[in-house]
Amino acid sequence: GGSGGRAPKPIVVNRYKLKQDVVGYLTQRPPRLYLYDMATKKAEALTAESVQASSPTWSPDGKWIAFTSNHRDDPDRTPEAQVYVAEAKAGVAEKALTEVSEIGASGGGRGGRVEWSPDGKWLAFLLGEEKKWGAYSQEHLAIAPSDGSSKATLVKAAMELDRGVSAPRWSEDGKAIVVMVTDDMSVYPARVPVNGGHAEPLMAKPIQVSAANHAKGCTVVTSGGDERHNEIYAVDSGALRQLTHENDALMAEIEWGTTEEVKFKSKDGTEVHGLLTYPVGYQKGTKVPFLLRIHGGPKGQDGHSLSQEAQWFAANGYAVLRVNYRGSDGRGSKYQKAISADWGHYEVEDLEAGVNHVIQMGVADPDHMGVGGWSYGGILTDYMIATDTRFKAATSGAGTAFTVSFYGTDQYIIQYDNEIGAPWTKQGWETYVKISYPFLHADRIKTPTLFLGGERDFNVPVQGGQQMYQALRSLGIDTQLIIYPNEFHGIQRPSYVRDRYERYLAWYDKHLKNKTTNATQTERAARQ
Repeated sequence: GGSGGRAPKPIVVNRYKLKQDVVGYLTQRPPRLYLYDMATKKAEALTAESVQASSPTWSPDGKWIAFTSNHRDDPDRTPEAQVYVAEAKAGVAEKALTEVSEIGASGGGRGGRVEWSPDGKWLAFLLGEEKKWGAYSQEHLAIAPSDGSSKATLVKAAMELDRGVSAPRWSEDGKAIVVMVTDDMSVYPARVPVNGGHAEPLMAKPIQVSAANHAKGCTVVTSGGDERHNEIYAVDSGALRQLTHENDALMAEIEWGTTEEVKFKSKDGTEVHGLLTYPVGYQKGTKVPFLLRIHGGPKGQDGHSLSQEAQWFAANGYAVLRVNYRGSDGRGSKYQKAISADWGHYEVEDLEAGVNHVIQMGVADPDHMGVGGWSYGGILTDYMIATDTRFKAATSGAGTAFTVSFYGTDQYIIQYDNEIGAPWTKQGWETYVKISYPFLHADRIKTPTLFLGGERDFNVPVQGGQQMYQALRSLGIDTQLIIYPNEFHGIQRPSYVRDRYERYLAWYDKHLKNKTTNATQTERAARQ
């Protein structure tokens, strides 16, 4: 080329799963484990070059290392992993402990690690479910003897919860494991006995704990709430005693919109839960502009933590509803799996029921309603505007509505093949057509919609927004496409984060309040 620089090497891909957001194209060799000698400053390989290994954890006596590994010939296609224990010496063959299915699909242990009991005799880790449930798998707590003398067993007390658990940590006496439980808009630590008995929550709902640590019989947590930022608390007999006050000054400066739980029945009678945030200074009995903001995942939940997004809109005069539709975490395995290979069905019914409920409450003005979300929330936004013409404005971020076009172009090939099937099969094709109705029936859409995405997003590539933008533009519907340069699935650059919030508000204000908002800070800076 004329630049004079050396041309980059061609990208060569051989793997079944060919790309991953942020990482890029998956051309690299699988990660190996090394032992690094602090004295000699030399590293020696613990595992073979062909072995995919991750999440190492030292035993309490420092003689052994537990890690997870997938020895299959095509580990992407068969994502079942094993737990291994190896002597902490280079060149020693690892000893298979037990084979499990997708350990920690959403984060086993701390950062996916296996956890050793204090005496080093047992290991605790999370087990996923069979691969067809990969996207909706509820992790289960399991234990196994570290010497491999018997297979892993599920901890009954944790199974009884029928809730997702994470971050297992052994108690100091080795008789219990403390896990984080995701439970109906709350997250809290619970003590799970290993041999008999029932799980014991360490604090009462509603509560949102983002981290917990335990030592010498004491528990400290990081926790926030609907109208308070995270602080560190000690847990005293289930009650929180605040230890830090880092955000007190900020919290005193700001007037927050109040948030309350709402519960309602979906079309088929299923009870659905959500959170309604009122605009700042709301006068009871008045109808106000309303926004339905949809969380992503779908395996996630809106809970009792400070939502900067909801508060941003509340500060600008909007009531905001967040619904934990079917597919969300925190309501049990059946609730979570209900949407498998049936996207845009039960979620839409649940979201519609939530909107109707807030209208019936006399809060939402039915003539001034908007909708929006990011990732799966963007996908559901497209479903909503293709179903319900009551919405006068929408913002759809990092979504897709023509799913078959993402086969091989995003990072979800494993989910597509296991959940939906190949598009060249009759059943697979029919399912792809069914779940692509916002694009294939875009002529039903009347809602002015703002589409957004990151230029380098390999999770849900920006082509999803481009396709829907083009469809609405071709149909003469008011629309706009925003692409953030060099950004991945999650927008990180602070100026772009602010820009996105300002664009959301400007779009809603324009169509729901007939109000023209000034250019965003990013646009103003670009003109200077």
